[in-house]
Amino acid sequence: MAGQDPKVEDVKRSGISMAMDWGKSPLPPTILATLLTALHARPFQPLPMLFPPVLLFSTYLNLNAYPVDSAGLTAAWSGLYLLLANRRRVKGNSLGQRIGSKFGARGLTRGSAMVLAGVNVVGCGLAYGFGKRENSEKKI
Repeated sequence: MAGQDPKVEDVKRSGISMAMDWGKSPLPPTILATLLTALHARPFQPLPMLFPPVLLFSTYLNLNAYPVDSAGLTAAWSGLYLLLANRRRVKGNSLGQRIGSKFGARGLTRGSAMVLAGVNVVGCGLAYGFGKRENSEKKI
Protein backbone atom coordinates (compact mmCIF):
# COMPACT_ATOMS: atom_id res chain seq x y z
CA MET A 1 0.00 0.00 0.00
CA ALA A 2 1.35 3.35 -0.98
CA GLY A 3 2.05 5.90 1.70
CA GLN A 4 1.99 3.55 4.67
CA ASP A 5 4.93 2.93 6.91
CA PRO A 6 5.77 -0.79 6.85
CA LYS A 7 6.64 -0.72 10.55
CA VAL A 8 3.16 0.42 11.58
CA GLU A 9 0.83 -2.52 12.01
CA ASP A 10 -2.90 -2.58 12.51
CA VAL A 11 -3.36 -4.45 15.74
CA LYS A 12 -6.83 -5.60 16.63
CA ARG A 13 -7.39 -5.95 20.35
CA SER A 14 -9.61 -8.59 21.83
CA GLY A 15 -12.42 -7.86 24.25
CA ILE A 16 -10.56 -9.57 27.08
CA SER A 17 -7.50 -7.40 26.47
CA MET A 18 -9.65 -4.26 26.58
CA ALA A 19 -11.39 -5.44 29.76
CA MET A 20 -8.05 -6.13 31.45
CA ASP A 21 -6.80 -2.66 30.49
CA TRP A 22 -10.01 -1.23 31.98
CA GLY A 23 -9.39 -3.17 35.17
CA LYS A 24 -5.82 -1.93 35.52
CA SER A 25 -6.79 1.71 35.05
CA PRO A 26 -7.15 4.03 38.08
CA LEU A 27 -10.07 5.86 36.46
CA PRO A 28 -13.01 3.42 36.97
CA PRO A 29 -12.94 3.32 40.79
CA THR A 30 -12.60 7.10 40.90
CA ILE A 31 -15.61 7.62 38.63
CA LEU A 32 -17.68 5.11 40.62
CA ALA A 33 -16.73 6.81 43.91
CA THR A 34 -17.82 10.15 42.43
CA LEU A 35 -21.19 8.78 41.32
CA LEU A 36 -21.80 7.09 44.69
CA THR A 37 -20.99 10.27 46.56
CA ALA A 38 -23.41 12.21 44.38
CA LEU A 39 -26.15 9.65 45.04
CA HIS A 40 -25.78 9.03 48.75
CA ALA A 41 -24.27 12.15 50.32
CA ARG A 42 -27.53 14.08 50.37
CA PRO A 43 -29.54 12.85 52.18
CA PHE A 44 -26.67 11.12 53.91
CA GLN A 45 -26.90 7.32 53.85
CA PRO A 46 -24.21 5.73 56.03
CA LEU A 47 -24.00 2.24 54.49
CA PRO A 48 -23.52 3.26 50.83
CA MET A 49 -21.11 6.00 51.89
CA LEU A 50 -18.65 3.32 53.06
CA PHE A 51 -17.89 2.54 49.41
CA PRO A 52 -16.29 5.80 48.10
CA PRO A 53 -13.33 5.82 50.54
CA VAL A 54 -12.51 2.20 49.73
CA LEU A 55 -12.72 2.88 45.99
CA LEU A 56 -10.50 5.95 46.33
CA PHE A 57 -8.01 3.85 48.31
CA SER A 58 -8.07 1.40 45.40
CA THR A 59 -7.13 4.27 43.08
CA TYR A 60 -4.30 5.18 45.47
CA LEU A 61 -3.01 1.59 45.33
CA ASN A 62 -3.16 1.61 41.56
CA LEU A 63 -1.16 4.82 41.31
CA ASN A 64 1.46 3.36 43.67
CA ALA A 65 2.31 0.45 41.33
CA TYR A 66 -0.15 -2.16 42.61
CA PRO A 67 -2.58 -2.39 39.66
CA VAL A 68 -3.48 -6.07 40.12
CA ASP A 69 -4.28 -5.73 43.82
CA SER A 70 -6.20 -2.55 43.10
CA ALA A 71 -8.22 -4.38 40.45
CA GLY A 72 -9.18 -7.08 42.96
CA LEU A 73 -10.27 -4.52 45.54
CA THR A 74 -12.27 -2.58 42.95
CA ALA A 75 -13.96 -5.73 41.64
CA ALA A 76 -14.96 -6.89 45.11
CA TRP A 77 -16.36 -3.58 46.32
CA SER A 78 -18.07 -2.85 42.99
CA GLY A 79 -19.79 -6.23 43.23
CA LEU A 80 -20.86 -5.51 46.81
CA TYR A 81 -22.33 -2.17 45.75
CA LEU A 82 -24.13 -3.81 42.85
CA LEU A 83 -25.74 -6.28 45.26
CA LEU A 84 -26.71 -3.47 47.62
CA ALA A 85 -28.13 -1.28 44.84
CA ASN A 86 -30.17 -4.12 43.32
CA ARG A 87 -32.19 -4.44 46.51
CA ARG A 88 -33.79 -1.02 46.07
CA ARG A 89 -37.25 -0.94 44.56
CA VAL A 90 -38.68 1.96 42.58
CA LYS A 91 -41.19 3.86 44.71
CA GLY A 92 -44.41 5.34 43.43
CA ASN A 93 -48.02 4.40 42.97
CA SER A 94 -48.63 5.45 39.40
CA LEU A 95 -46.78 4.59 36.24
CA GLY A 96 -45.76 8.22 35.78
CA GLN A 97 -44.08 8.34 39.18
CA ARG A 98 -42.17 5.14 38.49
CA ILE A 99 -40.99 6.29 35.06
CA GLY A 100 -40.05 9.70 36.45
CA SER A 101 -37.95 8.13 39.19
CA LYS A 102 -36.15 5.92 36.66
CA PHE A 103 -35.40 8.58 34.06
CA GLY A 104 -34.87 11.61 36.27
CA ALA A 105 -31.43 12.94 37.13
CA ARG A 106 -31.17 10.73 40.20
CA GLY A 107 -32.41 7.64 38.36
CA LEU A 108 -29.95 8.11 35.51
CA THR A 109 -27.10 8.63 37.98
CA ARG A 110 -28.10 5.47 39.84
CA GLY A 111 -28.34 3.51 36.59
CA SER A 112 -24.95 4.69 35.39
CA ALA A 113 -23.41 3.81 38.78
CA MET A 114 -24.88 0.31 38.56
CA VAL A 115 -23.68 -0.17 34.96
CA LEU A 116 -20.21 1.08 35.88
CA ALA A 117 -20.12 -1.23 38.91
CA GLY A 118 -21.04 -4.17 36.67
CA VAL A 119 -18.35 -3.28 34.14
CA ASN A 120 -15.86 -2.94 37.00
CA VAL A 121 -16.74 -6.40 38.30
CA VAL A 122 -15.99 -7.93 34.90
CA GLY A 123 -12.96 -5.86 33.88
CA CYS A 124 -11.29 -5.67 37.26
CA GLY A 125 -12.10 -9.31 37.98
CA LEU A 126 -10.31 -10.35 34.79
CA ALA A 127 -7.37 -8.07 35.56
CA TYR A 128 -7.10 -9.55 39.05
CA GLY A 129 -7.60 -13.15 37.97
CA PHE A 130 -5.14 -13.13 35.08
CA GLY A 131 -2.83 -10.31 36.15
CA LYS A 132 0.79 -10.81 37.09
CA ARG A 133 2.47 -9.11 39.98
CA GLU A 134 5.94 -8.06 38.88
CA ASN A 135 7.10 -6.93 42.33
CA SER A 136 6.28 -10.08 44.32
CA GLU A 137 7.50 -12.58 41.73
CA LYS A 138 11.12 -11.46 41.79
CA LYS A 139 13.48 -14.04 43.23
CA ILE A 140 15.69 -12.94 46.09
